[in-house]
Amino acid sequence: MICRVPLAIVATIALANGAIAADVIGEWARDDGKSGVHFAPCGGAICGAVTWLRDKDSPAKIGQQVFFDMKPSDDNAWAGSAFNPDDGRTYSGKMTLSGDHLTTAGCVLGGLICQSVAWTRTH
Repeated sequence: MICRVPLAIVATIALANGAIAADVIGEWARDDGKSGVHFAPCGGAICGAVTWLRDKDSPAKIGQQVFFDMKPSDDNAWAGSAFNPDDGRTYSGKMTLSGDHLTTAGCVLGGLICQSVAWTRTH
């Protein structure tokens, strides 16, 4: 019986962390209206791929993965990699969730300089 109590606590914490990660899963639209991304589980992380584009001449392509290996780094926050189709470079990536609003950032210099994009949940 004593061994089951700690296991139950660990299971509860694991389920709670899974629920937090699941909150970012779904369809998101960039607040500037340029594109949409769908976040989904990929392996033990979260990844995001482009689902629609306003500018058909954009260097981004529908289906292109632009967020990779995003793993929980704090409550409602993830860290991994972000690909910028505009310059063809991959950056250190961060995501922060607040309700139906998501902020993503691509960073250089160990996170000292970041460019953020705001997103709103659509589905």
